[in-house]
Amino acid sequence: MTHTTTLILGGARSGKSSFAEQLLAKADEVFYLATATAIDDEMAQRILRHQQQRPGHWTVLEVPLLLTETLNSLSGRGATVLVDCLTLWLNNQLYRFPEQNFQQLRQQLADIVANFDGRLVLVSNEVGAGVVPLGPVNRRFVDEQGWLNQQLAACCHQVVLVCAGLPLYLKGQANAAD
Repeated sequence: MTHTTTLILGGARSGKSSFAEQLLAKADEVFYLATATAIDDEMAQRILRHQQQRPGHWTVLEVPLLLTETLNSLSGRGATVLVDCLTLWLNNQLYRFPEQNFQQLRQQLADIVANFDGRLVLVSNEVGAGVVPLGPVNRRFVDEQGWLNQQLAACCHQVVLVCAGLPLYLKGQANAAD
């Protein structure tokens, strides 16, 4: 059984999801954990685009909120899992449960990732490299996303930054998880 965790970071439209899917192209069975919800027509189109580009034989589980619970249930089953994406999952958490303890939420996810028994690939936006957003809610989101990415990068075997479709290995080596 392969026990590897890979965190793939990048900006919007950087190619991070496509890169993640390419990493797992040869896997026999993949559980694709989708965190997006179609809240409007634009998001529905984005979801459709993602559905069309990934292999049809992958098992898709929609987990806009219950990511840690789903990962826990898949760990130890010999599973290959792709989570796309942590940014939308965090957004869903902030929107639905803004008063929860986010330090505890991050720690729960980091614990599951660090101990995941299987192959796990996580996709997350790198949102801290841009303009400081207006408004306290937006700044809180950027802070929470940055802390989440840092915490997961510390416990993942491999961390890759994707920019313009090109991977830059920040931690671990290319082909280490293949």
